Amino acid sequence: MLAARGLSCRRGDRTVFAGLDIALGPGEALVVTGANGSGKTSLLRILAGLMRPASGSVERGGACQLVGHSDAVKAALTVAENLAHHVRLAGVGSVAEGLSAVGLARLADVPVRVLSAGQRRRLALARLFAVAAPIWLVDEPATALDSDAVGRFEAGIGRHLSGGGVAVVSTNVPLGLAGARSVRMSDHAS
Repeated sequence: MLAARGLSCRRGDRTVFAGLDIALGPGEALVVTGANGSGKTSLLRILAGLMRPASGSVERGGACQLVGHSDAVKAALTVAENLAHHVRLAGVGSVAEGLSAVGLARLADVPVRVLSAGQRRRLALARLFAVAAPIWLVDEPATALDSDAVGRFEAGIGRHLSGGGVAVVSTNVPLGLAGARSVRMSDHAS
């Protein structure tokens, strides 16, 4: 479902990482760790097709969804309106399912501007659950989340994987993703 061969990434005249190979089939997850600036976010952007690698190739066996470390929500809209916009862009999905998965259903009509940082992060993560893309690319999902929200996210990823989905998660916080493989970006620094 997701394969990358010989990936390398350059920023200016600096090679951030090189020689990275990934092969994930249905139900598999990869946890990406590394220091700030080691290329975790760049890797996810390359896998999503938003950035070209300096070398190598990526093959995606289906649609992917990227949730970056920036929440990318509109403060003037309500929680439900923000998620509805994302569902409209995708052309398919369920606002109710997304909000329920992250525990925000009771806040559907609340303007985003009054949400806490953790609630805003949960809204960003709701995109994954609202739109059924087979490949999830998630950058630092636990940022600003309490332990209950992290547990909900872990359970949601577990359901996604058990349904045959694929996930690549960059994090520096241990997550309970049973059976996930891992890659340390320092192993691919040049």
